[in-house]
Amino acid sequence: MPANLPQIYLDAEKRYREARTPEEKIAALEEMLAIIPKHKGTDKLQADLKHRISKHREQSQKKKGAAVSKSIYHIDREGAAQAIIIGPPNTGKSSLVESLTKASPEVAEFPHTTHKPTPGMALYEDIQFQLIDTPPISHEYMDPEMADMIRRGDIIIIMLDLKADLIGQYEDTLSLLASLRIFPEGTDIPDDVRRPCFPKKILVVVNKMDNEKDREDFAVFKELTGIKLPAVGISILQGNNIQEFLQALYTVSNIIRVYSKTPGKDPDMKEPFVIRKDSTLEDLAAKIHKDIAQKLKFARIWGKAVHDGQMVQRDYIMNDGDIVEIHL
Repeated sequence: MPANLPQIYLDAEKRYREARTPEEKIAALEEMLAIIPKHKGTDKLQADLKHRISKHREQSQKKKGAAVSKSIYHIDREGAAQAIIIGPPNTGKSSLVESLTKASPEVAEFPHTTHKPTPGMALYEDIQFQLIDTPPISHEYMDPEMADMIRRGDIIIIMLDLKADLIGQYEDTLSLLASLRIFPEGTDIPDDVRRPCFPKKILVVVNKMDNEKDREDFAVFKELTGIKLPAVGISILQGNNIQEFLQALYTVSNIIRVYSKTPGKDPDMKEPFVIRKDSTLEDLAAKIHKDIAQKLKFARIWGKAVHDGQMVQRDYIMNDGDIVEIHL
């Protein structure tokens, strides 16, 4: 077990050991997974936690019987990252998913059209992100399973309406997330929060930025709020800044793309490996297959940070766009 695990992790681990039902065990394990520091030293422990969550879910389904279907809020992760789109009614969440994916969420000009989460795959260059449209959120009521889905996602997209009370929407949404113990990654956690928290990558998307006056209003919003979260203004109706949104999503995801090459052949530039930024050559090899990581001798790299074909060792830090030729 890695050292320096926080006390709240150990408390969740104790609850896991004392749990009597698969549901209680899953809840404790998901807290442990959310709390554990994310770095190379905890990769094996993270994998073990995910395996145990999967095992207890299977046990839970068996106990409930084959007739019980999976919750609509349990959506398996696909693509480079899973992004949960949340926000007040009528901000354009469904329209964004419809415009970028092959999904068909319910879209209408009146609020509260969406009643269940709808996933779709959005293409960005040569990778895909999973976007999930969700029902509007409010302090009055939120399905506990939706709260859990937001906590499980890789990225939260807060979608706002430029033509409404923009600052009020923004502050209310952050307040609601805080009530669910979800905070922007890297921010300080309030001292009065006693239960485990869920730091998340968050991207703010302001829709209905249709003209120059709207662009000025968006700039005023950023100035008045002093927003430190990444934010992008778009117009789904006009098609403004949609590619900028995808670029921002890629940047927030904190991932890079690496391409493989077989000795003597051209590189495969169609299906990159997606890995966390600051991953090493050894991390990449382990992602391909654990046997490759064990047998790895060196690799040749073509990229911006090296001479073409330069030999590198296991601790080489991968860069976005690197072409890798692994030697065993």
